[in-house]
This record gives sequence, structure tokens and C-alpha cells, in this order.
Amino acid sequence: MRERRVGIIMNGVTGRMGLNQHLIRSILAIRAQGGMALKDGGALVPDPILVGRNEDKLKGIAAAHGLERWSTDLAQCLANPGDAVYFDSGSTGLREENVLRAIRAGKHVYCEKPLSTTFESALALARAAKKAGVKHGIVQDKLFLPGMRKLRRLIDAGFFGRILSVRGEFGYWVFEGGWQPAQRPSWNYRKEQDGGIILDMFCHWRYVLDHLFAPVQAVSCAGATHIPERVDEAGNRYKCTADDAAYGMFALEGGVFAQINSSWATRVYRDELLMLHVDGTEGSAVAGLRECKAQHRVNTPRPVWNPDLPNPFQFRDQWAAVPDNAEFDNAFKAQWEMFLRHIAEDAPFPHDFLDGARGVQLAELATQSWNERRWVDVPPIEV
Repeated sequence: MRERRVGIIMNGVTGRMGLNQHLIRSILAIRAQGGMALKDGGALVPDPILVGRNEDKLKGIAAAHGLERWSTDLAQCLANPGDAVYFDSGSTGLREENVLRAIRAGKHVYCEKPLSTTFESALALARAAKKAGVKHGIVQDKLFLPGMRKLRRLIDAGFFGRILSVRGEFGYWVFEGGWQPAQRPSWNYRKEQDGGIILDMFCHWRYVLDHLFAPVQAVSCAGATHIPERVDEAGNRYKCTADDAAYGMFALEGGVFAQINSSWATRVYRDELLMLHVDGTEGSAVAGLRECKAQHRVNTPRPVWNPDLPNPFQFRDQWAAVPDNAEFDNAFKAQWEMFLRHIAEDAPFPHDFLDGARGVQLAELATQSWNERRWVDVPPIEV
């Protein structure tokens, strides 16, 4: 099989997501399988160069995975015409500047979300990429998870009839960092470092709602900082200035109503860390990261409210699992392959910077709703 190389500048691989999901489980996994098969019979093989500010970490990661290319000089990497793609999973606050540099260098750009810290700057990046004529994409991994793909299968088959509502629960308890180490970095809880669950998670909820159900038309949100003080990585106590929980309601096109709770201060009593419950006139489904269960109208029980007698139903037993019927690859890898195919073969790729800007827009409007204690309309945007 004829190999076709694609050089990828990977900025931010010293972080957890950049290293595990993007480098190891996506780019290196594609290399390990011999590349990505193309329509012409060839194989597209990624050739990454690792970029960051910590030389020791970069050297260590490269050595651990048999890579020779790494650098602390982003400008030099962007000047290399042999590397056509720039990927960014570094600090959100630095993303606008670095992505603009990549666009000006003529690179195709793929980014972790959020695309930027403000809607204005995210939209500016979308416009700059369009004007430069480069291909651009934003990570929207939830859509590629097995549970969500099974849910998509039910929607496409008309299983639900008319969808009425979507109810979501996301989150888990993040330890405060004192008696047990925190599972998330301390910057997540500092507004001045672009932390906060609204900016982090509402970008996800925007593309999940838009792509699976219907476009978001309005939002009502209440945020909270439930844990006022935490302990950072150095053992120092600090004041939490960012929201660690958000309770959102969303009006979707066509009369669909959605509500999603997001919290880093909740203990899990559900099958998975993210669960979506979808109700329709013909059926309902509950989808998580990997599993999806459904109940059609003909299998729906007939409970009657009676608090004086024991409940005669085992409700969870009355739902049927949606079968895999396929092998589901890693969600990040699946989207990486989709983006690389977009570059190599001009295949469709709907998850572009405009979609990324929509996510930041929803986060900003949700924060406005929280501050003003009211519903806020979500206007359409164009590049």
C-alpha cells in the first residue's frame, strides 16, 4: 500500500487530554494500524512533531513512544512547509494567538474545545480560517462515543416519533485536594485562568443538542461555586473563583425542551458519568458514554401513583439494550480520521470553527442568563 505522509504539529501534548486521547489513542494508534486507508488505495500516515514549553516533558514523551521530532519553538515548526496541520490542545488562553499564527502560516487547524475564551474571538478565528482558505475543525468527541452513536441510530430510524424532551446529567465529585488529591487541575476553578464548568461543558452541550436533536434557540442557566476553597497541586489553599456546577435549560427548534445538569460537586448514582434521557411520543432511550437502552411505547408499563403500597415494577428491567452491531473505535481517533480525510480527500466535515464558535456563544449566553436571572435567546451566527 502506497503511503502518503501528513505532518502534524501537536501543541499541548504534555497535558492529560493532549497526551492520552490525541497523541497516544489517536495519532499513534493510526500510525500503528499502518495509516488511514484512502479511496485511491493508499494510506495516510500521520507524522507528528510535539511542541510545547517544557523541554524535559517533550523529550520524555517522544522517547517513550519512539518519536524523534519535538520542539519548543512553535514559530520554527509553523515555518516548516512539510507539516501541513496544526493541532492545539494547550491552554485555552493562548489558543487564539497560536491558532491565528497557524492560519497565517497556511496550516490546516484542528483544536480542542473551547475554541477560545470569548465568542468574539472564536468567531474571529472562524472568519480568519475561512478567509485563508484552510481547513479547520473543532474536537466534538461526545458525538463519536458508542452510546451517542447508538442514540443517533435510534433517531435516524424514527424510533422516538416526535421527540419531546432531553434530560442530561453529567459530573462527579472532584476532591478538594486536601485529604485526597483532586482529579482535575486547579486552574479549572480559577476564573482568571479561564476555568469554570460553563465554559468547559456548555461547548459540549451545544454540539450534542444541535447535532443530535435540533438547534438551540434559547437558554436559561443558574451556575454555582459550591466548593469555595480547594488545595492546589503544590498543597496551597486557594479561593475558587469559577463555577463548579451549572443547571441549564434549553429551548430547541421544533418545541423540544432540554435540561442538563453539570457538576463537579455531585456523587454519582447512575450508570455512567454522562447520561442523556430522551423521551418521544413513540419511545424513550437512555444513553451514556458506551451503552444505550430503549423502551418503545408497546413495552411501556402502566404505573399508578400509590405511595401506600410497595412499587410492583422493576423499571430498569423493562428497558432493552441497543446492540453494538459494530466495532466502535476511540471517539477521539474516529474524529481525527474524519478530519484527516477532510484534508486528504475533501470529505465533508461539519465540526468546523463555526461550530466551535457556537459552543462558546452558548457558554457566554448561559453566563449572561445566570447573571441576569432570565431566559436568553441564542441568535444564529454566520461567518
